[in-house]
Amino acid sequence: MEQFIAFKAAMALLEERGMWYLATDVYYKCREQLNKPVAERVNCVKEIYSSFTDQEISDKISELLTPPIVNAEVKIVFQTLDGLHNACPDHPGDWYFSGNYPTPGGILLVNKAFIEYYEKYNK
Repeated sequence: MEQFIAFKAAMALLEERGMWYLATDVYYKCREQLNKPVAERVNCVKEIYSSFTDQEISDKISELLTPPIVNAEVKIVFQTLDGLHNACPDHPGDWYFSGNYPTPGGILLVNKAFIEYYEKYNK
């Protein structure tokens, strides 16, 4: 997960704003999901992203990707989910961006990936 810049940005925002308790809460929710029947599992990691606006995450991405030697304002602009839906109105494949995974396997993987990230980060 830590390879995804939007994830890095969201986690950095949690830490900066003293909201790490949310990461801990999501961690325990992800662990609980492992014991649920496949059909009842949900993507708990979405809670982290929902704590911030698209603009806040975009601004943090810009900050993270701008090398210290750059003496200019850098803005990273990415397509919002609403913009994606407007651009591709009848396409159901937004799961990579929305976290609305179409299969139980996708939900399982994202929750497991967050568990592994959290446990590694907190060692």
